[in-house]
Amino acid sequence: MAATSTNKQPLLVDNVLHYAVNLDTATNNGLDIAGTNTAVLLVDATSTDGAIVEDIYAIARGNVPYDINLYMSSANDYLRPNQAVLVGTFKSDATAGLITRWEEMPKSLAPVPQVGSESFNRAFYIPRGRSLWAARNSTANVTNAPILACQGGWY
Repeated sequence: MAATSTNKQPLLVDNVLHYAVNLDTATNNGLDIAGTNTAVLLVDATSTDGAIVEDIYAIARGNVPYDINLYMSSANDYLRPNQAVLVGTFKSDATAGLITRWEEMPKSLAPVPQVGSESFNRAFYIPRGRSLWAARNSTANVTNAPILACQGGWY
C-alpha cells in the first residue's frame, strides 16, 4: 500500500459493519428531537474507536415515500433532545423493492471505494463515543415503512 507524501498510512478498518433496521415504529415529529420519539439505533460506536459508513440506503416496502431523518448522539439507549443532532435526511422510494441512498453524505478524505462519476469520495464518519440513529418524519406507526441499512467498517 502506498503512503502519502507525509508518509502517513490511510485509515484502515478492522472489521466490516452492515446493519439493517425496520422503520415501522421509528418516528419523530419534525427534524429536531423535541421530546418523545421512537428513533432506532442504527450504528453504536459509543464503546468503540469509531466507524466509517460508506453507504446508507432505504429499501421501500410499500407505495408511500417516507422522509428518513438521521441523527448523531452520544447516547445509545434513547435519543434525547439535548444529545441529538440532525446530520441528514432523505426520502425513500414509493415503489416496493426499490432502493434509495443518502446521496448527500459528506465528502470524505478517508479512503472508501470510489463509485460513480464524482471526483471525490463520500462517507459518514462516526467518531468514538457517538451513535447513529434514524427515524421517519412522522408521528404514526405503519406496517410498510422502509428497511434502512448501512455498510462500512469499524476502526
